[in-house]
Amino acid sequence: MRFKRNGSYTLNRKSKTKPNGKKPPAEEKKQYLEAEFTKVRVVDFDLKELVLLPREIDLNEWLASNTTTFFNLINLQYSTISEFCTGDTCQAMTACNTIYYWYDERGKKTKCTAPQYVDFVMSLVQKLVTEEENFPTKYGKEFPTSFDSLVKKICRYLFHVLAHLYWAHFKETVALDLQGHLNTLYAHFIVFVREFNLVDPKETCIMDDLSEILCAPVPPTPAPAAPSSPNSAPSPSSHNHVTER
Repeated sequence: MRFKRNGSYTLNRKSKTKPNGKKPPAEEKKQYLEAEFTKVRVVDFDLKELVLLPREIDLNEWLASNTTTFFNLINLQYSTISEFCTGDTCQAMTACNTIYYWYDERGKKTKCTAPQYVDFVMSLVQKLVTEEENFPTKYGKEFPTSFDSLVKKICRYLFHVLAHLYWAHFKETVALDLQGHLNTLYAHFIVFVREFNLVDPKETCIMDDLSEILCAPVPPTPAPAAPSSPNSAPSPSSHNHVTER
């Protein structure tokens, strides 16, 4: 079974990248961890069920479909605040205590602005997901042997963009009342990459505090209590109820 995949966000620059983390001296207060913001979502069901591989779907098809979808959604989410992410406001691609550097095809290391970095990332991902030899869409076409590494590469770079959105542009996201969409997208993405081991935990650990809050399993909805007769005796468990999670 094949999914229709459409990379519809076209950007200009094309290059290869490698992440590098250099720590700036100070760490700012993380507004996105405050309870009034973390509780805002656009869905309230268990995302784990959403990412599980269906029995009738090929693993590579599932990874391709979801990876392309995340690319489009993260690109769209970034576009909502792109006017605030400029060379002046974001002189480096930062996320928490990390600065990401760009490496071109020749291995040249460049400290670029955040909008430049995001442009590079989205251009590279756009190229990868729309090339038939990398993400085949025609029936009978085999996925390349390097497909797993390509998906991991894409997910790693998309994580950088999500982390930057929280670290540098959460205030603008709240002003646009889009924090629920960002929280849901981030949680969905993290649950997905964890399920299929697509991003090294050492890469995502800078956002572990947020991940543990947003990716916590949804607690089961308690069943309504049965009405009791005024003269009935309390059940043995009525004073010692434990909810299993």
